Amino acid sequence: MPAPALRSQGRRVAITGYGVVAPCGLGKQAFWQGLNGPGLTSGRAVEIADWDATPYFANPKEARRADRVEQFALAAAMECFEQSGRPAVDDARIGTIFATGVGGLRSTEEQIQVLLEKGERRVSPFTVPMMMPNAPGAAISMRYGLKGPNETICTACAASTHAIGYAARMIAWGMIDACVTGGSESAGGPIGLASFGNMTALSTAGISTPFSPDRDGFVLGEGAAVFMLEEWESAVARGATIVGEVLGAASNADAHHITAPAPGGTGAIACMQLALADAGLSPADIGQINAHGTSTPLNDAAESAAVTAVFGASAVPVTSTKGVTGHALGAAGALEAAALLLSFEHALIPPTANTTVLDEGFEIDLVMGAARPWSPGPAMSNSLGFGGHNGSIILGPAA
Repeated sequence: MPAPALRSQGRRVAITGYGVVAPCGLGKQAFWQGLNGPGLTSGRAVEIADWDATPYFANPKEARRADRVEQFALAAAMECFEQSGRPAVDDARIGTIFATGVGGLRSTEEQIQVLLEKGERRVSPFTVPMMMPNAPGAAISMRYGLKGPNETICTACAASTHAIGYAARMIAWGMIDACVTGGSESAGGPIGLASFGNMTALSTAGISTPFSPDRDGFVLGEGAAVFMLEEWESAVARGATIVGEVLGAASNADAHHITAPAPGGTGAIACMQLALADAGLSPADIGQINAHGTSTPLNDAAESAAVTAVFGASAVPVTSTKGVTGHALGAAGALEAAALLLSFEHALIPPTANTTVLDEGFEIDLVMGAARPWSPGPAMSNSLGFGGHNGSIILGPAA
């Protein structure tokens, strides 16, 4: 049976702040401009250019002792807290439910190289805290004194969508009163590129074209998005500005293949239906879908079929923001949740960058070319990860 609805059978969950760092923009408004800008057109990966972590740390030494994935998380958390302020609840009732796909892969790779070239004694004593996947969430918890549950979700490309849904459910069910959640990723070093490239997941043309007949793989991205979730009445009582609401969420498994989605998107179909049931909504209530839309042949075909099965042919506007952001793996769902909140704010659905023609046989209403005006309402974001992990969340505007 579906889990109890976050809205109708549990406490309401408000979003009172969020922060973003991404290759197309540092900070959420720059990120929005990037989502409406030109798409990625060359290279197997996109990185945040000229990244400088020092403004987000007490000193340069502290910054150097944090992997890039942790640096991104703390930078996004700073913007999040600047907007949300601190929830007016006990520190022990504020959780940190964070996500990553691979954690500190860059630090792991760098220190293995040190071991091979210079020997065991030259390996940094900070290697373990730099490479461990739970480091970003732990760093946020320690910096802000958050003493509630501090857990890290590592379900590949579905990780941050799972984290947001789990964090919201903990609040809805009264286990905590507020939670910092989201995800961070930076896996574009040589081993990340070689491994994804050799499994033919990356675009050989160096361009991300979701749902296009020309798609041939994703462009590896990086970045982070961090959100403050609060029990609704508590947020209202402290005078917080509410920017959105978590209406529902779901998670399930394909149980099919380590990398390929279930044929026909059967797992994704069930996941979206569970999320709708969790929110107490019908397919007709959804005004936008931010698709996983990786630009890989199998994923886009399965997701397109799944969306059509649940919502009907061309019944709801669909976009994929990965044509601009690249595929940020475990942080992808967090970046896409941020895109939904910005879509509420601006009353526009950003276009699917680079895609000009929908693949034959796909019966979805893909937003292409330019942003599309809409009346903000409940919107869904999907994440479909290696290992058969599926995640869907439904967000609504503040009203």
